[in-house]
Amino acid sequence: MRKKEMEQKQFQAESKRLLDMMIHSIYTHKEIFLRELISNASDAIDKLYFRSLTDDRVGMNKSDFKICLAIDKEARTLTITDNGIGMTKDEMEEHLGTIANSGSLQFKKENSLSEDSQIIGQFGVGFYSAFMVAKRVTVKSLAFGETQAYQWQSEGAEGYTVDTCEKDSVGTEIILELLDDVEGDADGNGAENYSEFLDQYRIQSLVKRYSDYIRFPIVMDMTKSRKKEDSDEYEDYIETVTLNSMVPLWHKNKSEITEEEYNSFYKDKCGDYTDPLCHMHVRNEGTITYDALMYVPSHAPFNYYSKDYEKGLQLYANGVLIMERCEDLLPDYFSFVKGLVDSEDLSLNISREMLQHDAQLRLIGRSIERTIKNELQRMMKNDREKYEQFYHSFGLQLKYGIYQDYGMHKELLQDLLLFPSSHENGKLTSLKEYIDRMPEGQDKIYYATGESIARIELLPQTEQVKDKGYEILYFTENVDEFAIRMMQSYQDKAFQSVLDSKLDLESEEEKKALEEKQESSKDMLEAMQKALEGKVGSVKLSGRLKNHPVCLSNEGDLSMEMAKTLNAMPGAEGQQLQAQTVLEINPEHAIYKTLMELQKSDPEKLEEYAKLLYDQALLIAGMPIADPVAFSNRICKLM
Repeated sequence: MRKKEMEQKQFQAESKRLLDMMIHSIYTHKEIFLRELISNASDAIDKLYFRSLTDDRVGMNKSDFKICLAIDKEARTLTITDNGIGMTKDEMEEHLGTIANSGSLQFKKENSLSEDSQIIGQFGVGFYSAFMVAKRVTVKSLAFGETQAYQWQSEGAEGYTVDTCEKDSVGTEIILELLDDVEGDADGNGAENYSEFLDQYRIQSLVKRYSDYIRFPIVMDMTKSRKKEDSDEYEDYIETVTLNSMVPLWHKNKSEITEEEYNSFYKDKCGDYTDPLCHMHVRNEGTITYDALMYVPSHAPFNYYSKDYEKGLQLYANGVLIMERCEDLLPDYFSFVKGLVDSEDLSLNISREMLQHDAQLRLIGRSIERTIKNELQRMMKNDREKYEQFYHSFGLQLKYGIYQDYGMHKELLQDLLLFPSSHENGKLTSLKEYIDRMPEGQDKIYYATGESIARIELLPQTEQVKDKGYEILYFTENVDEFAIRMMQSYQDKAFQSVLDSKLDLESEEEKKALEEKQESSKDMLEAMQKALEGKVGSVKLSGRLKNHPVCLSNEGDLSMEMAKTLNAMPGAEGQQLQAQTVLEINPEHAIYKTLMELQKSDPEKLEEYAKLLYDQALLIAGMPIADPVAFSNRICKLM
């Protein structure tokens, strides 16, 4: 028994308020404490392992090092033990008594470390995260080369004590006496469950999540159950289990990893039940060094195109998980990619939960963006069937990427796009493939919009384009035309809708004949336009129609399909947009002669015909009729 109580020492850093802030404000989740203490233990082992390379007195091989976890439910303690370099009394005073003083940082500065010696800690703050869950922290340590061990103990901001203690082996033992649980109010507000950190499976899951790739074994004695021999009864037994994988898959050579291992890792880490379409295993060295292992899933998650979907790659620093989802590493148009990035060059804040410099993320993000694009282009070229499978799931996201930011990313994404077309019965084609098939004399890329390929192929506006031998891209998704309008052109070929009123595919002779007929039909066309005032911008004779009597064409930047999409969006009910349209009449159809006769004999009937033909043109275009009852009554009346 001591003759006098040990002197209570005060922390040397700023004040009690600083420690309180570190305990309660710096870390987002209390569970982070285990990551921090394991990382510190790994640093301590790294230092002794580094020493062993030049000092035979260490007497340990790399395989001898480990981190041990132990739970005592009755005492409510969680213990983390390492056989690393340990601390002297002065080092305890310096590193544990001074908040934000990092022995690891000092070690980095004083030694030229090999690549194999990765020191994780930098700030000396992580240790104090223990006080988020513990009412008392005891540290017992025997430094390498010393004979006397020392014990550091603290209950938080009040200060700490340092005294001698018994410890047989080199290393450090940290004993956390956990806080008591807090019930909270009737609604559960303010409740705290500290006992969860006495559950062996909870500890195992935290190690797996945050410290799986610490390169030394993390072991724990776990209670398991087994069936007794020759009996239906079960018995408990203790098994020492290694909780971490240690060697990250992404740090292995690609030649050492099988496709099955890549796929198994994906399904385990990303929670998918099917194999991915492909993987991207990258080692980047340059301005910023990082490893990445990324995957393209074979199908879209059920919530992918909803606001609930969370994108991002896991972010590691030297194998320690820093962020579960780092959104800044993936642009929205590649948000389907799953996987992780691990970098030793990241500048972290003192809680190791966030980055200090966004520039580092931007550099990695741009590099990853190029990697993903190159992989998708490779897939499109070498495995078209697989790429089309990808495109059916995620092609819509690429189109959104082109539309977003006013077409800023079109150069990056345009070669990844596919559209069904009139070539080979709606088979998917790229823009480059379309250009390569263009006949001599074609100077535009033609497209048609509609709710389905079948509906588009029935459009009368496609007849003239097909007769010219020109291929038509079929736009069946709402975003298609918006994206193309942002692109404006591809390889200097402008996009042209077959529904445009200025399609201009007639020969000079055809144009002249049409102009003459237009002039002779002037009175009839003006009468029809008056009958349709507010519905169409004009009524004119058409040079594009072959078999159909009428069609609607677009005039201006807003097409009928674009207006339909915008009007269906939430909040658009009160201010419906209307595309500027032209009603075109086929002068070679029998209806033209009837209209010319009615203009002279029965102007009122011509007005009814105009309204009927307009509704008919709407139906052909796949557009809703404003008054279906009036349309039906008009048919009956004329019949």
